[in-house]
Amino acid sequence: MPKLLNLTILTLYCSLIFWLSSQPTLPTPMLFMHQDKIFHMGAYFIMGLLAWRLFKDCFSKPLFIWGISFCFCSLYGLSDEWHQSYVPGRDADVLDWLADSIGASIALFGIHLTKHKFGKEKLQKNT
Repeated sequence: MPKLLNLTILTLYCSLIFWLSSQPTLPTPMLFMHQDKIFHMGAYFIMGLLAWRLFKDCFSKPLFIWGISFCFCSLYGLSDEWHQSYVPGRDADVLDWLADSIGASIALFGIHLTKHKFGKEKLQKNT
């Protein structure tokens, strides 16, 4: 059941991003230049976490889980930019895709560090 739940959550999240990308404009006040890159990083940070949750249930090798999670997020970001190029009022931006990929990689790197740290502490408590 967790695989199906994780798949459903990731699919719904990707659908939300697709829907937001289909809007001609988003109601966000402009506070500083390039703030949209922060939004992209945050959105794909969450996607990175969700992708990792799904793929960790499907595969056992940590490096492969990280790689497939990153590739999924990065390719989804690329397809999202391509999709936006067809939406009136929106455009595709390589820097947005880069921010997407960076956000996902930060999440995945954070998972790696956290699992490594807590894994060591767990081993030390058992000895």
